[in-house]
Amino acid sequence: MKRRVRLGPVLMLASVAAFSGCKKEQEPPPPPRPAFTMLVEPGAALDMVFSGTVQPRVQTPVGFRVIGRMISRPVNAGDRVEKGATLAAIDPLALEMAARTATANLASARAQFDNAAATETRQAALLEKKTASQAAFDNAEQERAAAQANMEQAEANLAKAREQLSYAVLKADYSGIVTATYAEVGQTVSPGQPILAIAEPTRRDAVIDAPEKIIDALRPGQDFDIALQIDPARKVVGTVREIAPESDLVTRTRRVKIALDNPPGSFRIGATIFARPATGANATIRIPESSVLRDGGRAQVFVVDPASARVALRDVDITPDRTPERWIVRAGLKAGERIVTAGVHRLKPGEEVRIYGSEAP
Repeated sequence: MKRRVRLGPVLMLASVAAFSGCKKEQEPPPPPRPAFTMLVEPGAALDMVFSGTVQPRVQTPVGFRVIGRMISRPVNAGDRVEKGATLAAIDPLALEMAARTATANLASARAQFDNAAATETRQAALLEKKTASQAAFDNAEQERAAAQANMEQAEANLAKAREQLSYAVLKADYSGIVTATYAEVGQTVSPGQPILAIAEPTRRDAVIDAPEKIIDALRPGQDFDIALQIDPARKVVGTVREIAPESDLVTRTRRVKIALDNPPGSFRIGATIFARPATGANATIRIPESSVLRDGGRAQVFVVDPASARVALRDVDITPDRTPERWIVRAGLKAGERIVTAGVHRLKPGEEVRIYGSEAP
């Protein structure tokens, strides 16, 4: 009897254990863990957007070569002018009087030369007949040479006075657009003082100011995608043609000029633009800091299998990007793969996930 009493509880426990095991086998698997992910896509080696303006490649400030009071300026900023068109004029009265004085001086010098030349001829004839001395002839010859030099000087003065008079009217050296004006009618202007600026409109640049820390990533000949700020759908391709050798002392930026390739009319001078390095052969994969799992000295990411939606750990070779909280992938990932970007510390290899998100950072 005692033996039967002892076996009864044991049988009951075994039955309960068997029943409990069946119950556990019937429990459904846990649901997939939600995971924010992104598709790995290559981008430009320098993934930054710069603001800038469209500027003419050739722009010239023009001014008078002589001093005077400006009496006319028939053009304003934005006007289109043709080669040889009048841009401005100064009061020519003083220059005209100088030209008249030079004309009179030349007439007097010519008369003196003619008189000296006739005297020399007479002295030469008298010397031949031995009725005049050699000294008299030599004196006449010297006076004729001096008169000739004075006449040539008067001719040069007249030419200079006429040239100065032509400077009273400022004309366009080439066809272009007036981009700025610096002086008004009635103002006394000095030689070389800018009166206005004229730009040649067919060749244009996109001009940006790049920070010093990324200037090493730019090089002449590099392609940029240029888009209008008011209409980003309008784009053209530009090529870096010039990088300033020195930084601005205040902003610590360098000016970069990007030559536009056949820009349409909408890319007018003064338009504001966005400039972004074009994606090329040196495209770079970037991932966010939140996707990286550290294991000692190794960096790993969870890669999602597109067929099973399960994750697997993979070692990656990364280096810091210039933009905070992002890394450049040098090896370990390729375009088109999907990685987990958040909550990587709660995942386990082989775990099934529910995919959210697909955009690259």
